[in-house]
Amino acid sequence: MPVEFISAVHTDSGASGPAASSRTGFDRDHLRKYARALDDGGFDHTLVAYHSASPDALQVAQFVATHTERIGPILAHRPGVVFPTHAARALATLDQISDGRLTLHIISGGSDEEQHREGDYLNKTERYERSDEYIQILRKVWQAEGPVSHEGKYFKFEGYYSDVKPVNGLVPISVGGSSQDAYRVGGQQGDIFGLWGEPLKETAEQIAAVNAVAEAAGRPNPRIWVSFRPIIAPTEELAWEKAHRTLGVLKDQAKNTELLRHYRTTGRPANVGSQRLLDIAERGEVQDRCLWTAPAVATNAAGASTALVGTPETVAQALLDYVDIGCDLLSIRGYDPLNDAIDYGRHILPLVRQELAHRAATAQAA
Repeated sequence: MPVEFISAVHTDSGASGPAASSRTGFDRDHLRKYARALDDGGFDHTLVAYHSASPDALQVAQFVATHTERIGPILAHRPGVVFPTHAARALATLDQISDGRLTLHIISGGSDEEQHREGDYLNKTERYERSDEYIQILRKVWQAEGPVSHEGKYFKFEGYYSDVKPVNGLVPISVGGSSQDAYRVGGQQGDIFGLWGEPLKETAEQIAAVNAVAEAAGRPNPRIWVSFRPIIAPTEELAWEKAHRTLGVLKDQAKNTELLRHYRTTGRPANVGSQRLLDIAERGEVQDRCLWTAPAVATNAAGASTALVGTPETVAQALLDYVDIGCDLLSIRGYDPLNDAIDYGRHILPLVRQELAHRAATAQAA
């Protein structure tokens, strides 16, 4: 399948300044402008993130789908919040509204504190087990030609049937994480597996771990989604000056727990992905071609936080390095979200696609 680009929408213009890291409300006009900018900029997908205090992700995804022509919402979804039969029907409806553009991103939950806010008191291993069962139920309902029943460890129901089905029969499902539980569920159930931006060596090791599970289960290897926050400028010097200005704002924001209220900004993070980013940062601030780990340190690895810094040409080549090790979904969203998304559409996406087209033409001619 072709290499595709992912961004992430923001629902509030107040969260789109330099180093924005959270959403604080809902601005309909801004969200429409943002979604259309991604559509016009050539992105293929956009993450609609989920947090316990943020605007409802499913409704945001519907808004994005309604106000765009081609971009596909990737809806982040917590299995512990909505019963799977209702979710199957709601997701199929949204997929119909979007004309088959929907992807579902399952969030098992890396923070006990955040899960408790919505009444979920399972431990992390149990949450991943529940996600596994949840995904199986979604697919069972979507594919059923008549009523289905289920009795598992976490869910039980009888005689359920949905009149509405996804456009293409199933909604693609993404799983993410860096723990062994994540690899297991992602390898066994995921069509897509999401990773945060680590160095090439560590990323390749994670891909191999997920693929090994998939192969043992007799499934195709999931497509790999890797996330970065590029910082670009016309010259390398200007890019690094911009990067350090951004870092200063990030450090100031990290002092304000309200701005990063969904994450711990002090102490060791609970989730393995954040722990890995911090451990990698200890080994060097700049790794591989231009991977910059300082933003992960500044935010205590609160979400996808590592950057690729340089000219558009440098960053495009860095992204191609990840394509070469098996990543074909490239998530790039900036610390200045809307402005960066526009710049990426103008300066990064065309370079990557041009090189990939050149490679394909060369291979065909050989």
